[in-house]
Amino acid sequence: MSSKRTVIQSKDFSNLRMDETEYDGIHFLNCDFTNARLNGIDFIECLFENCNLSNAALDGASLKDCTFTECKMLGVSFSQTRDFGFEIHVQQSNLSFASFDKKKLYKSTFTQCNMEGVNFTQADLSKCKLTECNLLDALFNTTNLSGVDFRTNTGFLIHPEANNIKKARFQSQDLFRLLAGYNIVVD
Repeated sequence: MSSKRTVIQSKDFSNLRMDETEYDGIHFLNCDFTNARLNGIDFIECLFENCNLSNAALDGASLKDCTFTECKMLGVSFSQTRDFGFEIHVQQSNLSFASFDKKKLYKSTFTQCNMEGVNFTQADLSKCKLTECNLLDALFNTTNLSGVDFRTNTGFLIHPEANNIKKARFQSQDLFRLLAGYNIVVD
């Protein structure tokens, strides 16, 4: 990652199509991307800080080693972003109702994020790190969760036979989250 970044600060990209086709090493600070059309754009080692990307369109976009800090990303679909080199690091951000449907999240990290209602259907989180995230109503269906550490996360409900949870880690007090679909009572 470059040590000196070009900073784009407080720019309103909402409801627009961005001009460039590639942004490399850019620091977007306090920018608004609400409903922006970011389709087909390459973002390489970019930092998004305190930005609003809610409902931004990312079809065919490339996110290579990008960091999002304290961002609002409501309803963003990452499902149609390019797979090659996809790697995001999200910290203290709101990703409620975002979609990672069929996405490979290798090397991606999520730390202290609100991920309510996020769609992880058929996603591969096996090499992903989730730390202190709220996963209330997140959808896990035919999701590869092998090796994922859920011990610091809250709100999740996972059906073991509908997902790959081999070697995933859970706290003993959260085991009811794996048994919720069986209609049994655990005291």
